[in-house]
Amino acid sequence: MGIVEELKKEFTERFGGEGDIRVYFAPGRVNLIGEHTDYNGGHVFPCALSMGNYAVARKRDDETVRWYSMTYPENGVFESSIRGLEPNDNGLCFDYQLGVIWALEKNGHKVPGGFDMVMKADLPAGSGLSASASIEELAAVICRDLYDMDISMVDCALMGQYSENEYNGMNCGIMDQFASAMGKKDHAIFLDTATLKYEYVPLNLKNEKIVITNSKVKHSLAGSAYNDRRRDCENALKDIQSVRDVKTLGDLSEEEFEAVKDAIKDPVCVRRARHAVYENQRAIKAVDDLKKDDLKSFGELMKQSHISLRDDYEVSCPELDILSEEAWKIDGVIGSRMTGGGFGGCTVSIVKEDSVENFKETISKVYKEKTGMDCEFYIADAADGAGRIE
Repeated sequence: MGIVEELKKEFTERFGGEGDIRVYFAPGRVNLIGEHTDYNGGHVFPCALSMGNYAVARKRDDETVRWYSMTYPENGVFESSIRGLEPNDNGLCFDYQLGVIWALEKNGHKVPGGFDMVMKADLPAGSGLSASASIEELAAVICRDLYDMDISMVDCALMGQYSENEYNGMNCGIMDQFASAMGKKDHAIFLDTATLKYEYVPLNLKNEKIVITNSKVKHSLAGSAYNDRRRDCENALKDIQSVRDVKTLGDLSEEEFEAVKDAIKDPVCVRRARHAVYENQRAIKAVDDLKKDDLKSFGELMKQSHISLRDDYEVSCPELDILSEEAWKIDGVIGSRMTGGGFGGCTVSIVKEDSVENFKETISKVYKEKTGMDCEFYIADAADGAGRIE
């Protein structure tokens, strides 16, 4: 039985099978390069994944939501009014969905009523593949579709980010929600986060595969140093603005940053800002390399990205370092780096197709020897963004 059939069966057993029951999907994402640049006015280069969150939903004639997650059955059926919501984060996946309804209302998009919903994920939580953004975009497209709300998919992305910032207390940028909402099959999204100007770039990988390696170290961004990193960058920007008229760190080239970095008072903030500026330029160069089929240069930029995330931004961890550094040694690996917010989660690697099995075997063996843990591998297929699928 496929995941959609499982959901329909569960929905019928819990809430009844009558009425207009609809099926939805919202993908997770992997970011090829451009990490921790999205809240610094820089560029990112993610693609939506074929893994994510599925749901079946049916409109109600009142203002109640009843939700059940087959991924977290221990939470039981969650029930709430959609009116009078206040920011909180109880650590439940349902908080991300309530946050979206709250955000829609806060931004003038009245949600007319509630709905019953059963959801299930085939995306591992805490893996750095944006399970939270997937859950948010699922809620946004369900509201949009069930009630014919006049909001664009870019609006759905913005509502997801707003809710995570203001309702859940996670000061994330726009990348995750934008990739989940706006994904396109066989393409990555080159997004300027300062302007939301974007371009779909074909992933013309002829003899290569994008391989995601899950360290199995779960991260919790809201409870981590993620928000601290953002504050460090904001402090660095304020110091730079005392000597230069600039709106974001993403406005600076490497040379311009080097000319003004002495204005930053805290040496930690210097490192954080250096990563943001240089990583933004790496993302711009990497997309150009991909368009020119220069995968060797693209791979080198991925390596530089990981080193910067490890040393300047300090969001890697020993397990992610092992996965990346061991990958760099393997023939047929074009590039490898940690992906996502960090402190655990996954690496993303570009690997020649005929080297994928050797890559998996070698990494599995070394990782087990060095950490005592098993890692998991997924072949990344770039997928369409969130929406109704039946």
